[in-house]
Amino acid sequence: RTPAEWQIKRAMIIKGMEKVMGPLPGRESLPDFDMKVTETAKGSNYTRLTISFKGTEAERIPAYLYIPFREKKGKKLPAMLVLHGTARDIGKQVVDGKSPLPGRAHAKELAERGYVVIAPDYPGMGEYKGYDFVNDRYQSGSMKAISDNMRCIDLLQSLKEVDPGRIGVIGHSLGGHGAIFAGAFDTRLKVTVSSSGWTLFHNYMGGKLAPWAQDVYMPLMRDKYNLDPDKIPFDFDEVIASIAPRAFFSNSPLKDGNFDVEGVRKGIANAAGVYDFLKAGKRIQVRYPDSGHSFPHDTRLEAYRFIDKILKHKPEEQELEADR
Repeated sequence: RTPAEWQIKRAMIIKGMEKVMGPLPGRESLPDFDMKVTETAKGSNYTRLTISFKGTEAERIPAYLYIPFREKKGKKLPAMLVLHGTARDIGKQVVDGKSPLPGRAHAKELAERGYVVIAPDYPGMGEYKGYDFVNDRYQSGSMKAISDNMRCIDLLQSLKEVDPGRIGVIGHSLGGHGAIFAGAFDTRLKVTVSSSGWTLFHNYMGGKLAPWAQDVYMPLMRDKYNLDPDKIPFDFDEVIASIAPRAFFSNSPLKDGNFDVEGVRKGIANAAGVYDFLKAGKRIQVRYPDSGHSFPHDTRLEAYRFIDKILKHKPEEQELEADR
């Protein structure tokens, strides 16, 4: 009934996620980043650094870091956390345009639009391949990724090129729900864009949740909740609502074989009620392109322009290569 009561409900949603993912580790006494650069590459109007940095004293996070060229020295730029989809061998290279599938090069495209971009590897993929999920300090790969992604925001905020108040997150598929999870846990993210990344659990493969229960995601779905969507103590409509009143954009294709569009329609309607309640109805957007599990050219450009508007950025408009 009041914004204060909603904050209580929001805290309950986060607790529900932690029941399935395990608790977010404390963020006190984090180490210096000790960032190491192993490769430098030049793009059309940016420099891409291959880096690793400390997540904790015992963990290093591999990532790409894109720094656009700046005409005015000292000008602060907006920044984006970019999360790749499932790609066990190449990981973050997907968002640099190395995927055989079109429309995945979000990191490269956003850097071309003038954003500082960080694109980490998901645990178990890319340079993180072979990650030991059994003996780490997390109860799920999802929580490890959330922790890493929050550390990426820490790093972005520390950079002299970045305006620390203008940071967002975008991802496709695995990165699509990763972006939602990051947006829920980290309120520093002002805009969240999820592409082909979610549906309500009852609508996911007819309620068959086994793919979510791998070590790389949330094994407690199997071990604690018996893969029963009725028992899972959170769902995506609640998680998206927990992002409100911060901005949210969903690309949800009509023919997505992974994430059923009817579950998206129900979930968006539920989450939009919270956005309306918080007088932020225009800050939740969804597009339903007539395509499969993809991020089509026109919808991707709409998403980028939505990010531009929220983060108050006026890029030199870059023509996106036509998807083939």
